[in-house]
Amino acid sequence: MNLPLSIWDVGLLLAVTAIVLLVASELIPPLYGRAGLTINKRRLRNIAIVVSMLFLMIVAIRIISIIAGS
Repeated sequence: MNLPLSIWDVGLLLAVTAIVLLVASELIPPLYGRAGLTINKRRLRNIAIVVSMLFLMIVAIRIISIIAGS
């Protein structure tokens, strides 16, 4: 089975991922559960910002392609 993904599909996936990461960075406590697993909230938030910037670049490419008419 061939699953073709367009750049717009990848952009949508990046947008959803960025939202989930940003919400997770705000809602989870720094010490998660009994396992003693520490989660670096700043790093998680920075990754969410980078992923959202990638999404915005894909949106800008899409807008430029619509304006250019191709």
